[in-house]
Amino acid sequence: MNGCVIAGIGTEIGKTLVSAVIVEALSADYWKPVQSGGLEHTDTDAVKALVGPHERVFHPEAYRLRVPASPHAAAAAQGVVIEADRLTLPKTERFLVVELAGGLMVPLNEDTLTIDMVQRWGLPVVLVASYYLGSINHSLLSIEALRRRNIAVSGLVFNGDPVPETRAIILSYSGLDSLLDIPYTDSVSPSFVAARAREFPTKALTMTSKAIRGRAHGSSAMTGRRALCADDLRFDRDHLWHPYTSMTAPLPVYPVASASGVRLRLAGGEELIDGMSSWWTAIHGYNHPKLNAALNAQMQDMSHVMFGGITHKPAIDLGRKLLALTPQGLEHIFFADSGSVAVEVAIKMAAQYWQAQGLAEKTKLLTIRGGYHGDTFQAMSVCDPVTGMHELFRGVLPTHFFADRPRVQFHQPWDAADLTSFETLIAENHAAIAAVILEPIVQGAGGMRFYHPDYLRGVRKLCDRHRVLLIADEIATGFGRSGTMFACNHADITPDILCLGKALTGGMMTLAATLATRQVAHGISQGEANGGLFMHGPTFMANPLACAAANASIDLLLSSDWQQRVQTLQHELTLGLAPCKDLASVAEVRVLGAIGVVEMNDPVDVAALQREFVKRGVWIRPFAKLVYVMPPYIMEEDDIRALTRAMVEVLRGV
Repeated sequence: MNGCVIAGIGTEIGKTLVSAVIVEALSADYWKPVQSGGLEHTDTDAVKALVGPHERVFHPEAYRLRVPASPHAAAAAQGVVIEADRLTLPKTERFLVVELAGGLMVPLNEDTLTIDMVQRWGLPVVLVASYYLGSINHSLLSIEALRRRNIAVSGLVFNGDPVPETRAIILSYSGLDSLLDIPYTDSVSPSFVAARAREFPTKALTMTSKAIRGRAHGSSAMTGRRALCADDLRFDRDHLWHPYTSMTAPLPVYPVASASGVRLRLAGGEELIDGMSSWWTAIHGYNHPKLNAALNAQMQDMSHVMFGGITHKPAIDLGRKLLALTPQGLEHIFFADSGSVAVEVAIKMAAQYWQAQGLAEKTKLLTIRGGYHGDTFQAMSVCDPVTGMHELFRGVLPTHFFADRPRVQFHQPWDAADLTSFETLIAENHAAIAAVILEPIVQGAGGMRFYHPDYLRGVRKLCDRHRVLLIADEIATGFGRSGTMFACNHADITPDILCLGKALTGGMMTLAATLATRQVAHGISQGEANGGLFMHGPTFMANPLACAAANASIDLLLSSDWQQRVQTLQHELTLGLAPCKDLASVAEVRVLGAIGVVEMNDPVDVAALQREFVKRGVWIRPFAKLVYVMPPYIMEEDDIRALTRAMVEVLRGV
């Protein structure tokens, strides 16, 4: 969207007048999301009265509050709460002028500052300044606050009788341009506004807005003090080891300066719609004010304390939430700091459980081909033996049992013969098998395949029959990705051990959890080995900051219409990727929940495809034969269509 936000360095600074000037100059739409006081004659009414009769839309306020006070105070006086999710930018094809109520650091509610919403909208700011005593301080503090958030500032508008020294100091220290000087007048009229509109450098606004959208390069104000230079990128190439790449011939990297909503902003100003949710974590998008507020609040108390011999409220609250959400029967939670470690913890739990039962020979694992469980050693040992890393680490990795990959897909009629390979292996080897580990319903990085819920039901029954524990790795699928809160819900089963990670904190912090039934936890704790102690303890276990982020993310998920949003994503992905089915290079197209996959006949050139995707303003990271997306749940239909359109266009050339 093209647009700008009109912010002031204080109250009664002339934001409405400046808004009218820009609306007139660009024949723009206008929106004041929160109006407090003056309901008989609102700021929207004032702008309408001051501009010419050009075609434009004056979008209705999200909140109209009677009391002439700051938004949070006016709302409290009226007995309402301003909800950030209601302050979504209205859709328009024209330039949109958004006028704020109050200053940038004014609270909207207990969790959200006005600047949080500005950051979320992703529009550049026009800052309105004046010449009163203290204006230098207020101007520079406002600019500093915006730059700390990587919010672009198009420039300043000075309103009132000029004081040249004040103006010069503000411009010099900020490095910004003055877009317009509006002289004081007792009579603000349409002709006065029209004259100022003719003077206004509209190109400065449209170019900054286009840079935000990725159509041109922005100015240094786009990234504030954290701007990347060529030397930074050389250092990155020469010294920083990125995942799954070589140090001598690394894949290209794209420098990100900031992220907001569903968009990544590159250092040059280009904007990319993020189809990956940062490896499936950022389900609410980036820089969500409620998640930011949760971290800021927690930092005031403590960022970290050891979990050995100490506890804290964020961990307790998160534990309660997880037990209420996860399949019934899971009662004990072990916090870790990454998904791979959660899997290691689960495998260690299974081995120690059987040792405590006097069955120390039960040490092997049974899994299915096509899986992926992480990059640490036990986790690697149960990844797919072909697409995983078994050959590379032969002789180092432990060896386990692999059943055939499930053949019956999620939406196909069930065929009980699909379980034959698994049933044979567990029947013949259960005396040596401690646990079955699998990704329920969705096999992620091992192949992005979706199998039938009856397969999972059958696995649960066979584990019970042969006294084998079931570990469900829901690190990728937890918290709604497949269309249900957890993928186990598709089959209505409870595993003995459940691994969670990725979206647990909404992409804000690294955190994982391994949940176990009472049978497993008490079985380990009543064993004689090591006095019944479970032998694991990560340094950053139950990190308070991460737990606070997870609590906020879960609350945000449960208070949203996430199921409808995931259904919408599934519908749009199904429609948008359908043309890929006709491409000769494509083997299969499949969609489940908020996951869209195009499987190619041959491995793709990752660097070449990513370059083409970036040209089209989207971020998609393929691997092997798979070109897939897992968008944030908040993504709107237009952006989903942009993602799928880019996939179709690029893959037509493969």
